[in-house]
Amino acid sequence: MRLINRHPGRVSATLLGLLPFLLIMLIYSLASQERLAENPNDKLLPGLEQMTAAIDRMAFQEDRRSGDYLMWQDTTASLQRLGMGIGIAAALALVVGVLNGVLPLIRANLAPLVSTLSMVPPLALLPILFIVFGLGELSKVMLIVIGTAPIMMRDVAQRVRELPGEQLIKIQTLGANSWQVIVRMVLPQIIPRLIDSVRLSLGPAWLFLIAAEAIASTEGLGYRIFLVRRYLAMDVILPYVIWITILAIVIDQCLRLANRRLFPWYNAGGH
Repeated sequence: MRLINRHPGRVSATLLGLLPFLLIMLIYSLASQERLAENPNDKLLPGLEQMTAAIDRMAFQEDRRSGDYLMWQDTTASLQRLGMGIGIAAALALVVGVLNGVLPLIRANLAPLVSTLSMVPPLALLPILFIVFGLGELSKVMLIVIGTAPIMMRDVAQRVRELPGEQLIKIQTLGANSWQVIVRMVLPQIIPRLIDSVRLSLGPAWLFLIAAEAIASTEGLGYRIFLVRRYLAMDVILPYVIWITILAIVIDQCLRLANRRLFPWYNAGGH
């Protein structure tokens, strides 16, 4: 049998998926043990015991200065910023994307602006956002919005234009006006596609969030990582990076599950 025709079973696929992670953990463990054997105070590659102690200190022990559990405080602050930014960006993408996709006059007016904004490096605008909106929460949320909304707008507009033309002809033949076309034909089919677009935007959104928190913040996952880097505290940085990755995966899977439950017809089509 040709290799391109061989498909792993469920168990085999799971094991093959775990293998790269196990190899990375093994390589890291061996390298950490070697460095710690030479220098027990080495901070570059902390061992499991050091990272466990750091997690316990950050997540389950009150901070001496503030009395807060820092890891949970940072997580709450970051998730609030991320949720607000992604939520606003998704709402804008739905409105502007649908209008650009359905109405040619709106598309002629807004599509060039959206395309241009999607090409602007969002991090280059960060100093401007701090000047305009200050160093508070709004500037961080706006960076996420500016960084993700234009791409989602273009994606939604493209998905609207890809809807079958026969549907548009039929619904207009039945007497639907423009508003009814949007509400009854476009929105029910676009919302699951918007959720997919949000899932794809989560990676960049985390990047913009961490960057904003690193520059101007007093709490948050990005803030904590860049705060402890001056002490070379890899025993804190690595668990925080892993925790961010876990949060991103959980959010992505929750959106995927919601899409599957709310729109089974969409997923049945192989999306």
